[in-house]
Amino acid sequence: MAAAAAAAAARRGRGSAAGGGAGQPRGRACGRAPPRWAAPARLRGAALRAVRQWRGKAPAGPTGGLKEGSGRAESQRAPRPPGRPPLPGVRRRVEPSGPAAPARPCPGSSAPVAGARVPQHTRLQAPPEPAPGPPKAPAPARALGGRMTELQSALLLRRQLAELNKNPVEGFSAGLIDDNDLYRWEVLIIGPPDTLYEGGVFKAHLTFPKDYPLRPPKMKFITEIWHPNVDKNGDVCISILHEPGEDKYGYEKPEERWLPIHTVETIMISVISMLADPNGDSPANVDAAKEWREDRNGEFKRKVARCVRKSQETAFE
Repeated sequence: MAAAAAAAAARRGRGSAAGGGAGQPRGRACGRAPPRWAAPARLRGAALRAVRQWRGKAPAGPTGGLKEGSGRAESQRAPRPPGRPPLPGVRRRVEPSGPAAPARPCPGSSAPVAGARVPQHTRLQAPPEPAPGPPKAPAPARALGGRMTELQSALLLRRQLAELNKNPVEGFSAGLIDDNDLYRWEVLIIGPPDTLYEGGVFKAHLTFPKDYPLRPPKMKFITEIWHPNVDKNGDVCISILHEPGEDKYGYEKPEERWLPIHTVETIMISVISMLADPNGDSPANVDAAKEWREDRNGEFKRKVARCVRKSQETAFE
């Protein structure tokens, strides 16, 4: 009887542990905690050794692994052979053994690449700014915008040329030396009547600056002419063609010099008036001025007549 009771009790205990005991909730055995899964002894030992090595309490094995540190492990594995890509998702911290390379700037930028290691003894500094020098006086053309002033002067010259072609002025004719250059003109001056230059046809060139009418043009006779106010090279010296402002010699008043209101027509009228009435006080040709004062109807008249005849021969060449 005793043996049969013991066998029945054992069967009841196994059935309760398996979740089939009567009056007991499934998964519990007589109020005790359910048994934990028991791993084999071989796996338990490997897991414990791995945990101890991770905590730095176990020495590294003969094939590498983890070494002791201040609670932090660093990889000591052998370097990966060249040509093999790193494993995805694995980050390795490699400390440089040599000196740090200088920062490599991006193309088109003077700033270093973000994150680049720069040696402590090398600091990137901006180049020193040059010391400011004395301010430069702007040229008249630059003061009004340079290119805009040139366009305005070309437009003004084109307008004056069209006006002279439409309404010619007696005593001279004007045109362009080159149709593509508005700043170089050629004029033909007819010798004024009742003067020594009557009958002459004198050719001259007008060269305008890019900032016209702020500055005057230059006038030069191409045909030979003998006159106190025209030098031997043909350059015309007349107050209306002198630079604006005060005369450093004090001979001319500012209103007698160049003004922006002057045009090609006013310039040519002044030159024709100069041929009829030379100014001997400030001559450009001293020899001609001396002959004009001392022997106007003698040597001076003969030289002028020779120039008139020569101008008639070469006027339309």
